[in-house]
Amino acid sequence: MVRLMKTIGIIGGMSWESSAEYYRLINENIKSKLGPTHSAELVMYSLDFHRAAQLEQEERWSELATLLIDAITRLEKAGADFVMMASNTAHKVAEVVQRSTNLPLLHIADVAAEEIVKTGISTVGLLGTRFVMEQDFYKERFRAQGIDVVIPDLAGRAYVHNVIFNELCVGRLIPDSKEKVKRIILNLQHAGAQAVILACTELPLLIRVEDTPVRLFDTMALHVNKAVTSALEE
Repeated sequence: MVRLMKTIGIIGGMSWESSAEYYRLINENIKSKLGPTHSAELVMYSLDFHRAAQLEQEERWSELATLLIDAITRLEKAGADFVMMASNTAHKVAEVVQRSTNLPLLHIADVAAEEIVKTGISTVGLLGTRFVMEQDFYKERFRAQGIDVVIPDLAGRAYVHNVIFNELCVGRLIPDSKEKVKRIILNLQHAGAQAVILACTELPLLIRVEDTPVRLFDTMALHVNKAVTSALEE
């Protein structure tokens, strides 16, 4: 029997709100490419977000890496051919994780940078947790591709970080928060950004591309598209 696709391995639960969207988008993408009765070959290991979030907030990165490596080990045993972490912040430890597994890791920042380069855009605004916005682990992936990065001011960064952890990750979609995030996006454009990266897999639950005149890159959607392409490659 001819094998139609590789098995996608997903580390989810960071948070499950966005992981559910990953599952839906991957299957819709497969269906659109292969036909209405097709769905994805995938396995997901869903972490307890409380534990992962605590490690992130306390910046206990080596312990987070250990948690993720254990998850990948489980995915490998379940038959995954490659793995994706359904979280931008988790990629803080992506290099450590990749060195500890034989499975290819589909890096979300690399996927986003690849798409941005295709458009010819050279300066982007970055929205995500404060770790993604302030630390270099994410931004350096863009700079390596010749893409400059601007981030919100201190108050803007604190606001977006709070919205992500205390609202979106617990399923709260608040209209006032949406309006404030839209203003932060406009401020990034005024600061020179030609487009803005939604570098948090929960942000697309709040902000859609049609919600603002500023061009947006949805890292979750880009990650999904790349995963499906990789799964269908021979």
